[in-house]
Amino acid sequence: MDLIILLKAAILGIVEGLTEFLPISSTGHLIVAASLLGFNGASAATFEVSIQTGAMFAVIWEYRRRITDTFAGIVSQPVAQRFALNVAIAFVPAVVFGLVLGQAIKAHLFHPVPVAVAFVVGGLIILWVESRHKRRYGARDLEGRRHARVESIDDMTPLDALKVGLMQCFALIPGTSRSGATIIGGMLFGLSRRAATEFSFYLAIPTLIGAGAYSLWNQRGLLSAADAPVFAVGLVLSFISALLCIRWLIRYISTHDFTVFAWYRVIFGGMILLTAYSGVLDWAH
Repeated sequence: MDLIILLKAAILGIVEGLTEFLPISSTGHLIVAASLLGFNGASAATFEVSIQTGAMFAVIWEYRRRITDTFAGIVSQPVAQRFALNVAIAFVPAVVFGLVLGQAIKAHLFHPVPVAVAFVVGGLIILWVESRHKRRYGARDLEGRRHARVESIDDMTPLDALKVGLMQCFALIPGTSRSGATIIGGMLFGLSRRAATEFSFYLAIPTLIGAGAYSLWNQRGLLSAADAPVFAVGLVLSFISALLCIRWLIRYISTHDFTVFAWYRVIFGGMILLTAYSGVLDWAH
């Protein structure tokens, strides 16, 4: 096995884990990083989608007690039933839109420059939402605990879940950010920052499982046993870095908002656009 390929897989695994649950777009970062590393092609694209499963396992591990309790109470406990139903409802829109528009989006938007545009636009939207949130609730009450209509994920209704699920559909556009769309969308619809963030974590489980399985099945003819070490390295490092990121993010949002991530998106996306149109870097692939 080529050590250089394994090193590239390790880098991409870390990038995936660190960016999957932050509102900065893991897919966008993987596209940019893969372009810089020369890690391209159909099998590389499958790898990038599949290693998201490592990040998903980090959510399962971190919230294993809640997930276990939900499965145990799915038959008899209303809270568990409502939680499972809400996750299922939120998951469906992305499936429908993904099947209808997925191929067209991959053909036209899975390139660094469209990703950079999405970075900048998404960053500006986050700045607007945070400004709106502060005007409405006040700068000190970051989570809106006394003001948010939905303070906990257990208070969510099926309609709340559907709204968040529809927002997740925007993440089909690379560079938008699945977590950013669901968290910021949830805040717009009345969820507290913590409730929106935690629901985004749980929604990642079926979403990332579905995307990874679908990609592997479609590209199964391009893969072989020789690819296993590359996928294993990416999955393991994605899991470790995502687990660290989840734990950090939950602490972070208790005293901070998402403004820093918005400015990061704007600056990072702007740098890609500047280097692309100045000819400093070739972002054609």
